[in-house]
Amino acid sequence: MKLLLVAATQAEISPLLEHLKAHCQSIDSNIFMHGDNTVTTCITGVGMVATTYAVTKALQTEHYTLVLQAGVGGSFSTDIPLGTVVRVTDERYGDLGAEDHDAYIDIFEMGLLPKDEHPYTNGKLTATETDGFDTLTAVSGITVNTVSGNANTIAARVGRYASIVESMEGAAFHYVCLKEHVPFAQVRAISNYVEPRNRAAWKMKDAIINLNNWLIDFLTRAQ
Repeated sequence: MKLLLVAATQAEISPLLEHLKAHCQSIDSNIFMHGDNTVTTCITGVGMVATTYAVTKALQTEHYTLVLQAGVGGSFSTDIPLGTVVRVTDERYGDLGAEDHDAYIDIFEMGLLPKDEHPYTNGKLTATETDGFDTLTAVSGITVNTVSGNANTIAARVGRYASIVESMEGAAFHYVCLKEHVPFAQVRAISNYVEPRNRAAWKMKDAIINLNNWLIDFLTRAQ
């Protein structure tokens, strides 16, 4: 397998990077041989713009068997324990649209994008790969430029999208991979519940540990 592993920040996959450096042959500063697998890491930076640029650039220089985005995210559902690793099967834009007084109109309702024109399916950006990920709980996601931290915003987004996971990069990643016709998947560990901002309740360390343990196991199983 030739894997492109995408993350917004180095911190989110730091334990995996340490594992690769300690146990794998280094081909370049961000390329490693893990058994029969070649793993290329791509740290994009935070947000949709940075993700779009970095992933597009990476895909223009090499062909990959699989492109995998890994990171942490917030959950709108308290039924998912903090630290749980999930796979995000489809993504939507959570704040791409217009305000109409007290109402919100998304980009599709505005008529600026057709809901079923590639890469969209009913306004969603759907991941292509399930092999190797089917043991993880499948969830839907929304991607936003401003993470939800206000009760009114949270209620509006839950009511409109009924998505489980919120991030700042997922939709951009799905969009690029669908446009470039490459196999891809997204996994995230739940670091916090989406609620009025309360960082004291976050479990970032646990989420990163669980995410990286899963990634190391995934690479080991793929050998």
